[in-house]
Amino acid sequence: MKLVRYGPPGRERPGRLDTAGDVRDLSGVVDDIGGPTLSDAALATLREIPDETLPVVHAPRLGPCLTAIGKFIGVGLNYADHAREAGREIPSEPVLFMKAVSAVSGPNDDVERPRDATKLDYEVELGVVIGKRGKYVAVAEALGHVAGYCVVNDISERAFQSERGGQWTKGKSADTFGPIGPWLVTRDEVADPQSLALWLDVDGSPCQRGSTGNMIFSVADLISYVSRFMTLAPGDIIATGTPPGVGLGMRPPAYLQPGQVMKLGIAGLGEQSYRVTSAGS
Repeated sequence: MKLVRYGPPGRERPGRLDTAGDVRDLSGVVDDIGGPTLSDAALATLREIPDETLPVVHAPRLGPCLTAIGKFIGVGLNYADHAREAGREIPSEPVLFMKAVSAVSGPNDDVERPRDATKLDYEVELGVVIGKRGKYVAVAEALGHVAGYCVVNDISERAFQSERGGQWTKGKSADTFGPIGPWLVTRDEVADPQSLALWLDVDGSPCQRGSTGNMIFSVADLISYVSRFMTLAPGDIIATGTPPGVGLGMRPPAYLQPGQVMKLGIAGLGEQSYRVTSAGS
């Protein structure tokens, strides 16, 4: 099942893709996509509703595929080849950081380069959406805590991240730095989260190509690990790291400029496309 949220920013409504790829309105069934909607039981109920009983809507804009996000957790350097291109040691444990939930934006909304930014970068990542509360989750049980998966672009301002006091969060959290979607694909449709192809292009030129099979720490490992340090709750997102090909890793580095267009996607999870703008434009 592919769940969406559609409509103007701040006024999105819940929906579901039908077998033809059209958006069907779910607002008569659930208030939104998030929180209690993400439990196995709630998702099973939505799955049983016939397409023909739901109105077709023409959605000019898809919003973030999830609302009421509690925590947006990032994982750094989770692909060995990306760690090497960044000049960093391959981590012995997952590197965690937080993105502000105010960074979340839609899958086709403009990405804004903040004031004073000089090193704007991209990172296509598999997003894991938690559907079941968990603390000290065993690896063997971890995937049972997943509601679904989505495409994430962990937009980063590298100067803010690494040259302004060493706090990764400040380079990861500007408005529009967390596009998610287009869909929340429920876990039953993803047979193996460790066999998904990821890609990202800038202005039509290939930049990132990778597979989640190359993660250092798997999705199950990450859920278990994160849950040792904080309780995971329905609606939390874990962005699981990025493959090589980011602007930082180019020789010389190639950072994003206003007017450039990013297109990215993950097999089975959909695509994103948007333009870079300047703050205030």
